[in-house]
Amino acid sequence: MTSINRLPEIGAAVIGTGFIGTVHVEALRRIGVSLRGVLGSSPDRGNARAAALGVPLAYPSLDDLLADPAAHVVHVTSPNNLHVSQAKSILAAGKHVVCEKPLAMTATESAELVDLAAQSGLVNATNFNIRYYPLNQHAHELVADGGLGDVRLVTGRYFQDWLLLESDWNWRLQPDRGGALRAVGDIGSHWLDLMTFVTGQRISAVMAELTTFMPTRHEPTGPVETFATERSSDSVPRDIATEDAASILLRFGGGARGAVSISQISAGRKNSLQYEIDGSEGAWAWDSEQPDQAWHGHRDRANEILIRNPALMGSAGQAAAALPGGHVEGFFDTFCAHFRAIYADVVAGTPSVQPGYPTFADGHDEMLVGEAIARSAREGRWVDVDRAGVRERSEVAS
Repeated sequence: MTSINRLPEIGAAVIGTGFIGTVHVEALRRIGVSLRGVLGSSPDRGNARAAALGVPLAYPSLDDLLADPAAHVVHVTSPNNLHVSQAKSILAAGKHVVCEKPLAMTATESAELVDLAAQSGLVNATNFNIRYYPLNQHAHELVADGGLGDVRLVTGRYFQDWLLLESDWNWRLQPDRGGALRAVGDIGSHWLDLMTFVTGQRISAVMAELTTFMPTRHEPTGPVETFATERSSDSVPRDIATEDAASILLRFGGGARGAVSISQISAGRKNSLQYEIDGSEGAWAWDSEQPDQAWHGHRDRANEILIRNPALMGSAGQAAAALPGGHVEGFFDTFCAHFRAIYADVVAGTPSVQPGYPTFADGHDEMLVGEAIARSAREGRWVDVDRAGVRERSEVAS
């Protein structure tokens, strides 16, 4: 594993100073990248968060950030509706870009970003960090090497409870800021991307039901942090048009079948992404709330529990692990492993021929899957993922 600390100094800036923005800031520090500054939702917010995080600079505006010659990479962790315009400006300024998911509000927009990034020759990445739990990297290699035989069935869930109550509020509830899909776009996209990565099969068709259990919620009059537990006494009722939960059947391009449940209203589930992959010769299961162990199922011999240990994993799992066995690695560590992979290309000055990290193309593919899910829920039928059609519409629009 290459240490960023031994490489020529690379400067980074982070747009967004909330929960995920803070994780980006701390992960960049951990891997030795020079953090130039942050851009908040307002100058006051930026100054306050920069002081709290010990960041040297709060940029007054995006233009000021883009004018900083020492900021070579920009991380976009702003609300979803800002991703496209900010990423386009970053690429136009000649800077590498790491963008949170979902990459865009529509697949047409994400297709445009893929094209712009390819034309620029700059490093581009979508932050599907859950790929970078070491055991998920190991699982990817295990499946690719035939360790489970032919993949037949892929099942799982992603459950959280932070939007369980009518008084729970976040900008992601607003379609004009978060997008038409909420639970699926916010957390379901992680599960869908992870299964594509681990199995090596893209999702080809979906059958989905989306449910909004709380058609009205109460928006506090003041600002709200993601995952905050405080409740404001002053609020305004708001109609809700995005889903609280989703049930989705899946067909994969390699012949596998699957099913996933997505929920942001499951009491007690703080961040539980679970999956099981059943193959012709074995099975594999993992849960993000117990990230340092995985279950390996067998027919004719004892099942196994693999505890994360670099000495017992393949090369990809070893590269993602920063600590020896018995020293738990979790959510934050996935950002470090992901960013180490990205910044190796940043130092090289250009993306690898086949980047080992999720790029804008991967973010775009999840937008295509999401649009198929939304259409399936509207029409009550199986819908194919339209990979050709959106690309054609993008080319016509350009």
